[in-house]
Amino acid sequence: MTSLFDPLQLRGITIPNRIGMSPMCMYSYADGLVTNFQAIHQASRAVGGVGLIIAEATAVEPIGRITPYDAGIWSDEQAVRLGISVQAVRESGAVAGIQLAHAGRKASTDRPWTGGKPISPEQPMGWQPIGPSDVAFADGYSIPAAMSIDDIQR
Repeated sequence: MTSLFDPLQLRGITIPNRIGMSPMCMYSYADGLVTNFQAIHQASRAVGGVGLIIAEATAVEPIGRITPYDAGIWSDEQAVRLGISVQAVRESGAVAGIQLAHAGRKASTDRPWTGGKPISPEQPMGWQPIGPSDVAFADGYSIPAAMSIDDIQR
């Protein structure tokens, strides 16, 4: 019988134990750029014994963010900043993972603690969401642009 504290081999990666930190959206970044806050937050969990640290929902393009304050990985600068967190996690003894994300028709909303309401494309912090169809996520949400084949390939 395996123990919670036994290593776990997944393909070529060995996780030091079976304790994992799920991704938690912090909604605390500008232009998708993570800060030292993320590195410190994640590394401190690794130091505490968590074996797998999964970075929060990280948008693959600006219009794929849930909020204007999400982490991103669509630019080289963002990848460098994320690398600082990865290095801190690894040096603290854990394995780093990432949750890649695209909010689709739920995109362009405010932070949960300020109401989490949709932000219309006409508002300064808003943008036009895209989705599988032109059906809004729910009442009050913008009607998304239906994705084209080019959008999907991008």
